[in-house]
Amino acid sequence: MPIPRSPRLRRARLLALAGTLALVAASCTGAPKTRATFPPIPTPSPFRSATPYAVPPGIHKIKHVIIVMQENRSFDNYFGTFPGADGIPFHHGVPTVCVPNPQAHTCVRPFFDPHLVDSGGPHTPRAAYVDMNGGKMNGFIHSAQTGRTGCIVALDPTCRVGNPVGVMGYHDARQIPNYWTWAHDFVLTDHMFASSIGWSLPDHLYMVSAWSARCRVATDPMTCVSNNMHPGAIRGYKGALTFPWTDLTYLLYTHHVSWRYYVAQGTQPDCADGAMYCVPRPQRVGTPSIWNPLPEFLTVHQDHQMSDIQPASRFFEAAAAGRLPNVAWVVPNQRNSEHPPANIATGQAWVTRVVDAVMRSPDWKSTAIFLAWDDWGGFYDNVVPPALDKGGYGLRVPAIIISPYARRGVVDHQTLSFDAFLKFIEDDFLGGARINPATDGRPDSRPDVRENAAILGNLVTDFDFNQRPRPPVILPLYPKPGPASHPWNQP
Repeated sequence: MPIPRSPRLRRARLLALAGTLALVAASCTGAPKTRATFPPIPTPSPFRSATPYAVPPGIHKIKHVIIVMQENRSFDNYFGTFPGADGIPFHHGVPTVCVPNPQAHTCVRPFFDPHLVDSGGPHTPRAAYVDMNGGKMNGFIHSAQTGRTGCIVALDPTCRVGNPVGVMGYHDARQIPNYWTWAHDFVLTDHMFASSIGWSLPDHLYMVSAWSARCRVATDPMTCVSNNMHPGAIRGYKGALTFPWTDLTYLLYTHHVSWRYYVAQGTQPDCADGAMYCVPRPQRVGTPSIWNPLPEFLTVHQDHQMSDIQPASRFFEAAAAGRLPNVAWVVPNQRNSEHPPANIATGQAWVTRVVDAVMRSPDWKSTAIFLAWDDWGGFYDNVVPPALDKGGYGLRVPAIIISPYARRGVVDHQTLSFDAFLKFIEDDFLGGARINPATDGRPDSRPDVRENAAILGNLVTDFDFNQRPRPPVILPLYPKPGPASHPWNQP
């Protein structure tokens, strides 16, 4: 069946408006029984008004923005002992927090985990609320104890599934020396929050569209309502084009900005419901998946841009030839994703290969790399996420900004989310235009314009466009362990 074009969308929008308003009203007045025990989401933060916006000066020196999205790590799990960061609270070398272990009737403090394979915990919206426990940030072990368990041998025969207290472990330069090197040499953000209170699929939807929703009609963006657990369409066309709302690729297309979504083919890095473990499913360029949602976006088909979703091998070819697109996303497969039970050294090697390819490229001098992890993966984090809207923010995740214009050795304390990546791209290539139903020419029923949130910081502050472009520093894929961190030096 052919995919309807925009005139159909406009007619369908008018017909569906009354139903949509009723659906939205229902979502505001009631909640599923399974969510009844969750603490209420605090009052949303205000959003900026539609006043004239000045694009930050110097930003156009960046001609290529590359978002590298890994999987399932909280900030404290990777950088909780990083100097100068808002990490695990210590006093005289001892963590001041101790998270209850309900089964043992005791508590567990954060501890150094020397293993390269760990287990994490469930990372559904329900698990997020259990972990946060009304702002106490002490439900992580309880959540891991009540989540589904079991090691999928076919996925990784070395996975270590067992003691749920593993969610309290942290790593440092001894296991992830390249990540710590980049954090020292470039910019580490210590208040980057996942865009949604949810798992991989909604966070990847936010990464490309600043929204996650469920829609009554797969071809009508006005029938969508925010949803972080089961996004997609309830009723749609054969072929499952389930995301009719506007995504960033639509704006890039209308502004003649090149983009690519590079997929490491293999198996999906996450379960379809945010559980800890599941039977692995294939991940291919043209196959919609948790980490590859663009094939299900209506706009990608209408704009005839399915060919811009490509295997990761094309990324390395483009980098070597100096033909990187203006905007690129790079996503892994399970083996190199760092999603438990994947080996974190293998994931670091994958990311290092991506970053080294850019640094060796003729395009390095005009590139910004945004490296992040999509959700917290059930691991402990001590910072309460700020409230924004019904969708988020989610728990804190690591993020590093790598660029020849990035500031050196800076820890960015701004409140950020993946929306900040889109905001930077929109400022750089779209003159500050946003994914905004009131202005982008393609209305949908999203409740707000995430990039305009007053609480959201601006990544441009992590750059010095007046400095001489920094030369590349090529790192080994499998480096020697770095030095131990010294949290006992923290007050």
